[in-house]
Amino acid sequence: MTFSYKHAVAILACAVALPVSADEGLWLYGQVPAATLKQKHDFEIPAGFLDRLRLASVRIGGASGAFVSPNGLLVTNRQTAAGCLPTKEYLRDGFQAANNGAELRCPGLDASVLVKTEDMTAQVKSAGQSLAQRNAAVAAIEKKCAASTGNACSVIKFFAGGRYDLYQYRQYKDIRLVFAPEYSVAFFGKERDSFTYLRYGLNVAFLRAWEGGKPAPTPDYLKWSLEGVSDGDLVISSGNPRSTLRSATAAQLTFYRDSLLPVETGRLLTRIQALNTFASLNEESSRVAQPVLTPLLTAFKTDAGKLIGLRDDRLVARKTNFEQKIRRAVEADSKLGASAAKVWDDVAAAYKKWAPEEKAYQILEAAPAPGSRLFLLARQQVRGEQASASAEPVNDQIETLMLSQYLEELKTLGDKETPIKAILAGKTPKQAAEEMVRTKSVLRLAQTLEPMVQKLRKHHEETIGGLEVSAAEKIAQYRFKLFGDTDYPDGTATPRVQFGTVSGYTDRAAVAQTYASTFSGLYYRNNNEGPWQVPQNWLDIRASLNPVTPLDFVSTCDTGGGDYGSPVVNRAGELVGVTFDGNLESLPNVFLYSSEQARSVHVDVRGIAEALEKVYKADGLLRELGVRPAAGS
Repeated sequence: MTFSYKHAVAILACAVALPVSADEGLWLYGQVPAATLKQKHDFEIPAGFLDRLRLASVRIGGASGAFVSPNGLLVTNRQTAAGCLPTKEYLRDGFQAANNGAELRCPGLDASVLVKTEDMTAQVKSAGQSLAQRNAAVAAIEKKCAASTGNACSVIKFFAGGRYDLYQYRQYKDIRLVFAPEYSVAFFGKERDSFTYLRYGLNVAFLRAWEGGKPAPTPDYLKWSLEGVSDGDLVISSGNPRSTLRSATAAQLTFYRDSLLPVETGRLLTRIQALNTFASLNEESSRVAQPVLTPLLTAFKTDAGKLIGLRDDRLVARKTNFEQKIRRAVEADSKLGASAAKVWDDVAAAYKKWAPEEKAYQILEAAPAPGSRLFLLARQQVRGEQASASAEPVNDQIETLMLSQYLEELKTLGDKETPIKAILAGKTPKQAAEEMVRTKSVLRLAQTLEPMVQKLRKHHEETIGGLEVSAAEKIAQYRFKLFGDTDYPDGTATPRVQFGTVSGYTDRAAVAQTYASTFSGLYYRNNNEGPWQVPQNWLDIRASLNPVTPLDFVSTCDTGGGDYGSPVVNRAGELVGVTFDGNLESLPNVFLYSSEQARSVHVDVRGIAEALEKVYKADGLLRELGVRPAAGS
């Protein structure tokens, strides 16, 4: 028997064994692993199931959503609808349209439905090997498609250029708000609860697509499930996950774990502690601190979750083991060989060389003066960049606090990295910050630091910046060569299918968490205070609510940023939930998926219906969703 190159590749692919666990995957619609669903979940995908799900799903406002009626009604998250709420009162109290005519226009918001995909790899690659040649080919394809179809057309690069697909979207540009709950109910517990699970948020909103001055006809929509989900059920999600880093090497993960993330979390934590102390002084201090504290807490949650995951030796060990198998397969490939596999050595050496510089890079370039609007504006002015807009006024006390923190950080770098003695001029960091804010001289600080920042920025690009891109491209292409369509590409904010099971878990504190939370959790906190406070109308109707109605539930679906608002359906293709978050343990999934403790968090359709009926008396909306019989039937 002749042992051919093709046989060798086949054997290598089998030997490496694609490391996809039962519920892992950001699957393209054209390559959903039907065999895995059949084997692991005893689910045979019915004819037309995926087409209906795709045509009902939308990308909206950088997030996701779905049509839930034939009259353009959309469900998504409340944060997606925030721009539709014209005043602070609406942002706080929510909105409910009495009829179609009362629905609020959402300026700048549109919804896109993926109507067609087409493989353009040969056409793009035939244009040449250079980036300029391929970009020109992509632009020509997109222009021709848009002109001939009227759709929004985009060529998406997958597997670092191993494959190019043309995506055609139908766009709805007139989007209007139908319903949004109060802020305190949608984000119950705010940042404090977002670190964990159980969750009790009614984080949902209803919008409507309009065309030609009337509700758009949308025959492809998801039927509302009346039964919801049970523990162990298979669920399927359709979202638009943002960039993931699953091609990152073990050396990169080690660098994130030991250098980058500890610096980031430490810097954020000192600011959060300072702001919390300031906010505790009085009600006004709490009010002005909150807009600064919220994004810092969100960033801290994200970084802390990643760091916790990476400090679990099992995650890095899994990555290392799989990486070694891929490398051996590359080395054994006659068209690649040992020289191609050297990419892993190059990455490891570069990150080892760069690690001592990371703290200075974070402080001076990557994230200078977190929480300070004045420094951000000064840096943008120095660099000739457009100033960031914000509706919140600059608060001198907050600025002094944040700039004091920044000057303290600059002191830790010493005169070798920054002229800190000249900057402070004999003052303490607090005194210097007070003077900068009072005299509006923060621009001088940004100007003084810029020459050193540019030098460090150039060093970063030469050491690991360009290598991160080139290494990721090579490794992604190696994987594509080995696995082809049996692998899924990293997230690209394009439509994907994810699946998993409804499942509780045991958290990091060894506490068993049930698969679903119920309405009773909204009321068990003492005194209905702080972030665990519901509006008075929710207190007034408490007795009428069924306390055991599921409000939120968790699943092993492989979701992340960009998936928020995504529909979650059951085996029948009926809507059972809307994704709005992930638990802390899910954040390392950006590097490597795990279903042991990582969970996606969804609003349960039964909880949504219970609130619409009992709290908001939204009879028309319930009838449109099919939860109640149509009028006159």
